[in-house]
Amino acid sequence: MTIANRNFILNADSYKASHYLQYPPGTSQVSSYIEARGGEFKQAVFFGLQMFIKEYLARPITGGDIDEAKTVFEAHGVPFNEKGWRYILEAHKGYLPIEIQAIPEGTLVPVGSAMVQVTNTDPNCAWLTSYVETALLRAVWYPTTVATVSWHCRQVIQRYMQETCDDIEGIGFKLHDFGARGATTEEAAALGGAAHLVNFQGTDTLSGIMAARRYYGADMAGFSIPAAEHSTITAWGRENEAAAYANMLQQFAGPGKLVAVVSDSYDLWNAIDNIWGDELRGKVEASGGTLVVRPDSGDPVTIVTETIERLMNKFGYKVNGKGYRVLPDYIRVIQGDGISQRTIEAILEAMKQRKQSADNIAFGMGGELLQKVNRDTMKFAMKASAAKVGESWREVYKDPVTDRGKRSKKGRLAVIRDGKGVVKTIGVQDLGQRVNLLHSVFKNGRLTREFNFDQVRINALQGAVAEGEQLEAVV
Repeated sequence: MTIANRNFILNADSYKASHYLQYPPGTSQVSSYIEARGGEFKQAVFFGLQMFIKEYLARPITGGDIDEAKTVFEAHGVPFNEKGWRYILEAHKGYLPIEIQAIPEGTLVPVGSAMVQVTNTDPNCAWLTSYVETALLRAVWYPTTVATVSWHCRQVIQRYMQETCDDIEGIGFKLHDFGARGATTEEAAALGGAAHLVNFQGTDTLSGIMAARRYYGADMAGFSIPAAEHSTITAWGRENEAAAYANMLQQFAGPGKLVAVVSDSYDLWNAIDNIWGDELRGKVEASGGTLVVRPDSGDPVTIVTETIERLMNKFGYKVNGKGYRVLPDYIRVIQGDGISQRTIEAILEAMKQRKQSADNIAFGMGGELLQKVNRDTMKFAMKASAAKVGESWREVYKDPVTDRGKRSKKGRLAVIRDGKGVVKTIGVQDLGQRVNLLHSVFKNGRLTREFNFDQVRINALQGAVAEGEQLEAVV
């Protein structure tokens, strides 16, 4: 059974149905844009629009869709623009007569920058630009917010790796996506999981891998390893905890292999000091691969630093070129409980204070990555900024005296990099010879520009801002 709505006419807020009767007479075009107005981050990694275009806009509406929408809206108590939708079906074969412009996916921009601009291409369909707001804004704000959260986590991890590691070669596997089971739907897991993979390569969210594969041509965007859960350990019984661990090594360990074992089902310190560090120490050292010990309860900062310290007491360590201690290559730690950008930084800072290198740790992030975000995390909005009424364009904007943070942009827009590389949103009339970063990606039913996943990742990596460099959004 599926509850997904495949009738695009019904993929909207109810009040959108009456808006076609509300524009000034003679309105032939409306131009709207999407931006993140602020919130928790100063920069945003734009991602996800291509998935929406391929899944929803590449297919035409049908007569059956119109019939269904008419029945629903009339019973629902709102007007239905049957004439307008039948015009789209007949004149455009059901494909939406709109053009969507967007900055390249993966691009890092300051909040307050236009990311997307939408305009109707048929003067008979000026109402359509704002009608798509509900679906289009949702398609942009969620994956962009997840990509942004993930990107900022990467900046924190990279900073500590640069301070405490000889190199940052392994950074792509330092934050693993554990969020699939906490996402509201499978589609959310797919969108958010793919967004995380813009910045990292570690994931247990198969839906995200499939989204990157289907919509961005990524053969394999993310990787995982064999790992234990509590049930596969506790099913052996408490008295056989060591045998459960030994089985994990027997089944999955070997030269060049990694295996993760949750080790706090009963007593984490006993597991480290007596089982891993004594009874099974020889097997761990001789495996030729890497055992990843996973604590899963307690205060993350205290647990991680103590876990690493106890493992060093049992397995030893080396001091790297930066003067920080590193466990032997055959043993590492992953913390997947209570992980957020804030706790990642707190853990890494505590490790630094104890001269423990960030090489020793990887993180798994679940709800904080895919679920504990909403449209207001970055204050996303889609607003009309221009309308052509009669023969001329007029500026369309809101400027509420009660909340100046909701002031919207005016006119048709362009996005540029100035001479210093600073991203700015300007009026299209001021573009001149400069390159507009808003490129057409969809027009009248056709994807006009396509990105592969490698390009998206490169854009995000290139957007890593040097320390002290400023991004600026101009309203």
